[in-house]
Amino acid sequence: MEFRKKSTIGLFGSSVKMLIKIVFIFITLLLLVVLVDKINFPYPNKKIEKIVPNENLKVVK
Repeated sequence: MEFRKKSTIGLFGSSVKMLIKIVFIFITLLLLVVLVDKINFPYPNKKIEKIVPNENLKVVK
């Protein structure tokens, strides 16, 4: 009798691996968003407001 190694996992095994990869990527992105949110970026102290005169506006058709 000859020994044969089954090298294919099957549909269930490959779908589980794909699901684990997707969950890992999702958790990594979520963690990245949370960490970036924790950083205090500088922002201007006063409100910036610039009035554009009507002369500079062009109508595009």
